Amino acid sequence: MKNDPKLKEESERRIKRAFKRKGWSEVKANDSWAIFKIMSEFVEGFEALGRIRPCVSIFGSARTKPDTAEYTLAEEIAFQLTHNGDGEITVGGAGIMEAANKGAQRGGGTSVGLNIELPFEQQPNPFIDKEKSLNFDYFFVRKVMFIKYSQGFIVLPGGFGTLDELFEALTLIQTQKIGRFPIILVGRKYWQGLYDWMKQTMGEKHHNINPEDLELFSLVDKPEEAVAAIDSFYSRYMLKPNF
Repeated sequence: MKNDPKLKEESERRIKRAFKRKGWSEVKANDSWAIFKIMSEFVEGFEALGRIRPCVSIFGSARTKPDTAEYTLAEEIAFQLTHNGDGEITVGGAGIMEAANKGAQRGGGTSVGLNIELPFEQQPNPFIDKEKSLNFDYFFVRKVMFIKYSQGFIVLPGGFGTLDELFEALTLIQTQKIGRFPIILVGRKYWQGLYDWMKQTMGEKHHNINPEDLELFSLVDKPEEAVAAIDSFYSRYMLKPNF
C-alpha cells in the first residue's frame, strides 16, 4: 500500500468496521443485498465473454514501465500469438497487461481486459477492444472470468496479484477442477528462485506437493518459446482458435 494518508485512513475504517457487531437490519441492508451486485457482475461477465472463443491469459506486474525489457517481451508474445489466431485476456490495467493488449491489438487479434476498480494503480488501458472491456468490484468474480475463459496462461514478472493468479490456475489444475492447460512462466532469472523453493522446501523437505506438480508449468525466456508451448498444446487437441 502506498504511503497515502487517505488510503491508511480507509484501511483503519475497514478494520474497525470488521470488528463492529451488526444488527439484523444492517446485515440485511448491506451484506445480503451485496449478493445482487455479485450476481450482476457474474451475469455481465458470462454474457460478454461467453461469445469469445478460447483465449490465452497474459499477466504480470501493473508497475512495469514501457521502456523495460519485460514490457517489450509481453507485447511481442501477444503479437506473435495473434499470428495463429489466438486472443488475449489480461486484467486490463497498465504495465504487462497494457503491453499484452497492445501486442494483441497490433496483431489484429482479440484483446480482452478484465479491470478491477481500485483506489490506486488500476485503470483500463487504451488497447482493449471496446466491447471486451469489463469492470469488476470483486476480485473473486474477476478471477472466475479470468480462469473460466482462458485455455492457457502466460505469466511474466509481477507481484502479489500475479502470484495470486498464478497459484489459482495451478491449484485448479492440480485438483482437476479445470483441464491441464499450459502455464508458462516467462523469465527464468525472475522465477527460478520460486521454482527452487517449491521444489526443495515445499516438495523435498516438507512433502506438501508431489514431484509431478512441478510439471504443471514450464519456465522459458524467449517469446518464441512461450508461443511454441501454446501452439504445441492447441495442436495436440487439433484446435484452431480463430477469432
